[in-house]
Amino acid sequence: MNAPVAWRIARRDLRGGLRGFAVFLACLILGVAAIAAVGTVRSAIAHALSREGAALLGGDAQMSFTYRFASAEERAFMQARAEAVSEIVDFRSMAVAGEGEAAERALTQVKAVDAAYPLVGGLDLDPGVPLAEALASRDGVPGAVMDGVLADRLGLVTGDRFRLGATEFRLGARLLREPDGAMGGMLLGPRTIVHTRDLEGSGLLAPGSVFDTRYRLRLPPGADLGGLQQEAEAAFLDTGLRWRDARRGAPGAERFVERMGSFLVLVGLAGLAVGGIGIASAVRAYLDGKTRTIAALKAVGADSGTIFLAYALQVGGMAVLGIVLGLALGIALPVAAAPVVAGLLPIPVAVAPAFAPAAEAAIYGVLTAVLFTLWPLARVRDVRAAALFRDLGAGRRRWPGRRLGWALLGILAVFVVVVLGLSAMPSLALATLGGIAGALLLLAGAAWVLRRIARRLAHHTGGRPGLRLALAAVAGPREEASAVVLALGLGLSVLAAVGQIDANLRAAIDRDLPEVAPSFFFVDIQSDQLEGFRARLAAEAGVTKVETAPMLRAVLTRINGRDAREVAGDHWVLRGDRGLTYAAAPPADTRIVAGNWWPEGYTGPPQLSFAAEEAAELGLKLGDRITVNVLGRDIEAEITSLREVDFSTAGIGFVMLMNPAALTGAPHTHIATVYADAGADARILRDVAGAFPNITAIAVREVVGRVSEILGAIARATAIAAGVTLLTGVVVLIGAAASGQRARVYEAAILKVLGSTRAGILASFALRSALMGAAAGLVAIGFGAVAGLAVMRFVMDAPYRFEPVTALAVVAGGVLATLLAGLAFALPALGARPGRILRGSE
Repeated sequence: MNAPVAWRIARRDLRGGLRGFAVFLACLILGVAAIAAVGTVRSAIAHALSREGAALLGGDAQMSFTYRFASAEERAFMQARAEAVSEIVDFRSMAVAGEGEAAERALTQVKAVDAAYPLVGGLDLDPGVPLAEALASRDGVPGAVMDGVLADRLGLVTGDRFRLGATEFRLGARLLREPDGAMGGMLLGPRTIVHTRDLEGSGLLAPGSVFDTRYRLRLPPGADLGGLQQEAEAAFLDTGLRWRDARRGAPGAERFVERMGSFLVLVGLAGLAVGGIGIASAVRAYLDGKTRTIAALKAVGADSGTIFLAYALQVGGMAVLGIVLGLALGIALPVAAAPVVAGLLPIPVAVAPAFAPAAEAAIYGVLTAVLFTLWPLARVRDVRAAALFRDLGAGRRRWPGRRLGWALLGILAVFVVVVLGLSAMPSLALATLGGIAGALLLLAGAAWVLRRIARRLAHHTGGRPGLRLALAAVAGPREEASAVVLALGLGLSVLAAVGQIDANLRAAIDRDLPEVAPSFFFVDIQSDQLEGFRARLAAEAGVTKVETAPMLRAVLTRINGRDAREVAGDHWVLRGDRGLTYAAAPPADTRIVAGNWWPEGYTGPPQLSFAAEEAAELGLKLGDRITVNVLGRDIEAEITSLREVDFSTAGIGFVMLMNPAALTGAPHTHIATVYADAGADARILRDVAGAFPNITAIAVREVVGRVSEILGAIARATAIAAGVTLLTGVVVLIGAAASGQRARVYEAAILKVLGSTRAGILASFALRSALMGAAAGLVAIGFGAVAGLAVMRFVMDAPYRFEPVTALAVVAGGVLATLLAGLAFALPALGARPGRILRGSE
């Protein structure tokens, strides 16, 4: 191997331009750009969440409690360590505007604040008055700030009055943005802000009502947040305290951004895999075009190693160019769209180039380029000097040597390790890589089957030379069919999988859930209101079923005396507080799967029935003792039974259920689910809200609508990423069609000599393209169905049903794409003159 000679050959050979690398560059640019763009946006949001931690949290630190206000001891702890403390009470209620039959009602998430709020940041109000002025009382009526969407729904303008519970408020301003808005998660209703002191007498914060208190702390500069957290948890952990600080102001948002970003990067990797097929095809086509040059070099004494290095330098240089251009495009697009991205988020986000996502995209680009170019490059070793006198290209071996085979396996292993190491969800990353590999194997098999069938059918076409030539072209030694089926099929497979998942999720929401879900959840029903509440619903003809249960909130803190998170990890049951109820006898339709229910009138040590599925996930069994904190009081109970709990029905379901004596004296309210005809919803809401202003109604249909909006946004983002994959497949398709242009011209000339018309020749080319597109589309349907089934059953834990409309659209898209690309390159071939073409090939 002579490196200087190889460099000279590579440099001189590229003087003719980069035309042969157009598809190579396009595939690499698109794949790298997609990953870089997702990573840039993800990095910008993550940086903003970290930078704005205090603003998102509303302070340097926060201590939260459920169902209660901080005790005197807890308040003293905060006051001794903070420069300022702000108390916030968060709960749901019904906002009512108007009187009698004409009254409008809507669910709202109420934030009751004190004079110190907000400690960090500021609110944007319309009109732009200070919060204190908007909340000030006028004519004895306290002010309130309300989200504009809610105000419009209730028909309110600034100065109008409305009610929360039994208290009347005046709309002082419309809320445009709250500094700690990202902390709220998914709110079931738009926001309303009032002063806590103005809720006295409203009936909304009675003992047992569902509310959270959050104490925001502004700490001295340089405060040790980690040390303060340890100190607070050591002093108050068993009281149900939840600590959060500016180091991770919005952990839920961070986790969502990280996971969603990782998922989109994985979809981008599918696009890069499609691009890899195009890269391999482009390098193969480029080197096939250099066969005579390679043969000439060997004829004058160049060894295979020098020639391999020369073309490896060319391909490596093009790979570097493609990666650089892909990074530039992937960074430029998010930066250009920064105003749009910032407008969609509740925090200021500065989208700027970042090293980490660019490096990640570059690493993926390098590994993909090496993985998909080594094999085609190795074929230069098989070109003989005799190729100067006759075409030996089709007879070259297809499989690499042992040394190259091990090298490819090593690169593939590095690729997998890098993907798993960089992904926030290694299990999903591994499943995605497995899915891509499975799809490629399936598509390769489909291409092989297609070529075998075409070869057999080509011998039984009778006197139809156009059809026979189309089938022969598909079955021939050129690898156009394989490249098209692999690249287009993988792009369509990703799109088909996304389509099946999206369609099933929407079907589950729009069709299945309303059939089994209640019309309303009612919360904050006081014990002395329960009988009157039931009586009113019993009098409503449209109500079909009412279920009620006592409702408390509890934090599971210990398992068998040990910290629960140390025992069971970060399970969802251990994140924050959970619903807790009690019952003397098993509720209706309850199925005990292990253990026994407590005896009637049992008053001994606390016993608990746990949801069986969640118990298995937490590693709990009969006889285990768990400690729950209820309103600051620890209760240790023995698990004496496990029961099935079906949360998919959207009815009343509790993970934890205790014997009544264990919770004697604990203030609590009741919840209810009401099943009713759709036409009775307005009457039920009006009747219950009018009689019991403190009771909050949650309309299930509205909640479903909000969930559907979120899923729709996620589906759109995923579809865009999948669209890049499909676009890469189309580029590969165009490249494959372009590489076969010379062969098409020759075929057209032969067919004309044999008497075929232009229409017949065009039909032959169209049939060839349609066969390849149909094969890719059919495989995509199968892969999409399997992927959709796997995600719905094992990730979403939801039923799956094949959606034919989406599948047919995928097949039609595949056929149409190949038809358009094939015909676009077939039309010029029809104008070629047979005489000149055939004389030139002699």
